[in-house]
Amino acid sequence: MKVFSLCTSFLLVSMAASAQKPGAFKGTYPETKMGTQVDEFFGTKVNDPYRWLEDDMSAETGDWVKRQNAVTNAYLAQIPFKDNIKKRLTELWNYEKYSAPFKEGEYTYFYKNDGLQNQYVLYRQKGSGTPEVFLDPNKFSKDGTTSLSGIDFTKDGSLCAFQISEGGSDWRKVIVMDTRTKTRLDDTLMDVKFSGLSWRGNEGFYYSSYEKPKEGSALSGKTQHHKLFFHKLGTPQSKDELVFGGETTPRRYIGGGVTEDQKFLVITAANATYGNELYIKDLSNAKNPIVPVVTGFENEQDVVYAENDMLYIITNQKAPNRRLVAVDAKNPAVDMWKDVIPHSQFPLTVSTAGRKFFAQYIKHAVSEVFQYSLDGKMERQINLPGLGSAGGFSAKREEKELYYSFTSYVYPPTIFKYDIASGKSEVYKKAGVRFDPSLYESKQVFYTSEDGTQIPMVITHKKGTQLNGKNPTMLYGYGGFNVSLTPSFSISNLVFMENGGVYAVANLRGGGEYGDDWHLMGTKLSKQNVFNDFIAAAQYLVSEKYTSKDYLAVSGGSNGGLLVGAVITQHPELFRVAFPAVGVLDMLRYHKFTAGAGWAYDYGTADDNKEMFDYLYKYSPVHNTRKGTCYPSTMIMTADHDDRVVPAHSFKFASALQAAQSCDNPVLIRIETKAGHGAGKPTSMVIDEQADKWAFMLYNMGLGYQAK
Repeated sequence: MKVFSLCTSFLLVSMAASAQKPGAFKGTYPETKMGTQVDEFFGTKVNDPYRWLEDDMSAETGDWVKRQNAVTNAYLAQIPFKDNIKKRLTELWNYEKYSAPFKEGEYTYFYKNDGLQNQYVLYRQKGSGTPEVFLDPNKFSKDGTTSLSGIDFTKDGSLCAFQISEGGSDWRKVIVMDTRTKTRLDDTLMDVKFSGLSWRGNEGFYYSSYEKPKEGSALSGKTQHHKLFFHKLGTPQSKDELVFGGETTPRRYIGGGVTEDQKFLVITAANATYGNELYIKDLSNAKNPIVPVVTGFENEQDVVYAENDMLYIITNQKAPNRRLVAVDAKNPAVDMWKDVIPHSQFPLTVSTAGRKFFAQYIKHAVSEVFQYSLDGKMERQINLPGLGSAGGFSAKREEKELYYSFTSYVYPPTIFKYDIASGKSEVYKKAGVRFDPSLYESKQVFYTSEDGTQIPMVITHKKGTQLNGKNPTMLYGYGGFNVSLTPSFSISNLVFMENGGVYAVANLRGGGEYGDDWHLMGTKLSKQNVFNDFIAAAQYLVSEKYTSKDYLAVSGGSNGGLLVGAVITQHPELFRVAFPAVGVLDMLRYHKFTAGAGWAYDYGTADDNKEMFDYLYKYSPVHNTRKGTCYPSTMIMTADHDDRVVPAHSFKFASALQAAQSCDNPVLIRIETKAGHGAGKPTSMVIDEQADKWAFMLYNMGLGYQAK
C-alpha cells in the first residue's frame, strides 16, 4: 500500500553539478579572544586560552553566544531545502501520542500529546468515564520551555507532588496538589535537583537536593554533597528534616524511596555514577535507626520490592549482569541473600506488578521479558512483536493487568495491555504515525574492532537500497556509563530514511549491552576502546559500501558528544559531517562543574595521577585540535541552560576547532536558548533542531531535499 502521495514526498537529489564545494563556508567566524591561562599538571603546562568562556553568565560570553548564533543562523538560512525538511517533519510529527496508563487511587492517569503540542498533557479518568485534563504543562509558560519533569502520588491517590523544570534546567521546583479538587497547597519547594519524590503516608514526602553553589553560577557551579530530606506538609522548606547526607555522611548522589507497602525507607548513596551503598529504615517507629545493608561502592544494589518483611534486591555482587535476591529485613546482611532470579548471560533489570516479577533482559541489544513468581519460578516468556525494545511491565501489587510499550527502528511505539494471570497481550494504543514498516529493513551486524572485539550494530534503511557507497549515512553512538542503546522509532530518522538515508547505531564498549564487563572495557585507561569501536563502525559501513567518507555523518550527545569530538580529532579524514551535541569535551576540567566529579568512575580525572592525566590529555577534544587540519563539516550543538554538561565545553571546542580549521568545511555552533541538556525540550524546538541538523548534513554532502 502506498502511504504517501507524491505531492507530500521528497527525494534526495544530487547537487554535484554545482562547481562550488558542497556546503563551503565563505563567511568569517566571530573573533574569539584568546587568554593567557596556563595550568600545570604533573610537570606539563597546558594552555587554556578560552577559559573566560566558562563564565556562562558574563556579558562577554553572552555577546560571544549572540555572534556565533548569528553566523550559524545565516549559514543555515541559505540552505534552500531546509524549510521543506521542517515542513515534512511537522507533517509527520502531527499525530496523537499516548503514554502507557497508570493507576493512582480512584483514577487512571495517562499522558497525551495531540500532535504538535510543546509538552505532553497529563489526563485522568475514572473507570471508562470521559478523560479530563489533570495537568497541562503547556500552560506553565508561554513558549513551552517549562516542563513537567516528574510526579508522585500518595498511596491513596489523594495528594500528589510534581516537579517542574524551567528552561531545561536540572534545578526543579516541587508543587503539591490535592488531586480531588486539583487545588495547589502552599507547600512549594525550590532548588531541588536529581531527586525523586516518595510519600510517607499522607504526612509528607522524601526528596533530595544540593545546596546552591557558593562559587560559579547557579548553572555551572559545583554541586558536591547531596542530601535526603523529609518535607512535612504544612511546614516551610527551611524546617525540612535532614534524613541522610550532610557533614556526617557526605555523598554526591543520594536517593530515598518508601516501599509500596509503606513499611521501609530505602536509601541509596553514591559518590560516582557507578557503585552505591544501601540502607533501610523500618518506618513502623520513628525512632528506628537507619540500618546499613551494604557499605562501600564496589557494587550496585537497590530494593525493587518488599513484602512480609522480605526485601527483594537487584544487585551485581558476584553477578556482572545482575541477579535478584531476597533477604529478611531483620537480618539483611549480604551473606544472608538468597537468589530469586539468578545471574545469567545477559544484563537484567526487574520490575514488579500484581505480585509478580518481570525480568527484562537485553540480549544482543534487544529485549526479552519473562514473568516470575515471588519465589523465583519462571512462569512464562512474554511474546513480543519482534526484535526491539520493551518497556514498562510495572503496576501496583493489587493490579490484575499492566501496560507495556514496544518499539524498534521500524516499529512505531505501541502500547499493549497485558493480563498477568493468563499472559495474554493485546494492543491498547497503536501509534498514529503515517508509516509503512514493510518498506524498510533493520538488521543487526557484528563487526570487528581494532583489538578483535566483535561489536554489534543495527543498520536501518529502505528496502532495495543499493550498496554503491553513495548513500547518505548517519552513524550514532554513545559508549559510556553502562547505558544500553536499544532500538527505538524516531520521526526525525524516518524523514531521513524515507528518502534513501541509512541510519546505523553501534553498541560500543562502555555501554551496558553486555553487562559490567562490557562497561568496564570502555572506562578510564580503556576509554580509547570506545573511540576505536566507533571508528571501526565507520570503516565497516564504508567497506560494505553502505556509504563512503563523502556521505558519512556521525552524531552523539553528552558522553556521545565526547565520542564524536574524539573521533573527528583523531580521524578527521573518515567523516564528511559531524554533530557533537551537549558534549563532555574538556576532559581536564569536566569535574570542576556541577556534579561532573561523579563521572570520574567512567573517565578518571586529570588530578588523579600522571598516567590518568596523560591519557585524558591525549584524547580530550578541546586539547587535540591541530592547526592546518581539514576537519569535517561540524555543527556543535548545546544549550545555554545545560547545567549537567555545561555549555563551556562546547564553547571552548567550537573556538578551538574554528581556529584550527584549514579548509572551507564549516565549523558552527548552534546554541539553543532557554533549553538544557535535552529533557523537557518543547516540540517546536525539537523540530527546528532536527530540521537544521538534516539540512546541514545533506547540504554539506552535496545533496538536496526537494518536494516532488
